[in-house]
Amino acid sequence: MDETHDIPPAPDFNPSRAKAAQDLSVPAILMMVMAGLTFLYSLVSMVTPTSSAQLENFFDNPDMPQQWKDIVTWMLSPMGRVVTTAPGLVLNGLVAFGGWKMKNLQSYGWAMTAAILCCIPCCGPCSCLSLVPGIWSLIVLNRPDVKAAFH
Repeated sequence: MDETHDIPPAPDFNPSRAKAAQDLSVPAILMMVMAGLTFLYSLVSMVTPTSSAQLENFFDNPDMPQQWKDIVTWMLSPMGRVVTTAPGLVLNGLVAFGGWKMKNLQSYGWAMTAAILCCIPCCGPCSCLSLVPGIWSLIVLNRPDVKAAFH
């Protein structure tokens, strides 16, 4: 007796949805990886203190106004590091979450948000490197067939 089992496709299988998922897979993964790496880097930089030897040249400059020295001193304090790092942590968390939603075709709004954040060099992960998956995602997300795949 021949025991070949041909598994029929699932009843909800949609070839256009599969194509959209395939087209968004690489940029979504790139966004998640970059956001994850930048998130981890931000965490490490938040908890790693700056040594005074690294700042000798900065503070020894007689032309540097005292107000700037005070601002830098505050930014390097534990509370200053938390305050200056928190926005990057939040934005990279949003990019990673939006990339996950994009990869799974779950939320068009989150996918667009993540792609737009990637296109803003100061907000997105890995500075200007995130332009590549950000623009790539925006191009694919704006195709009518991909928009329809999210619904």
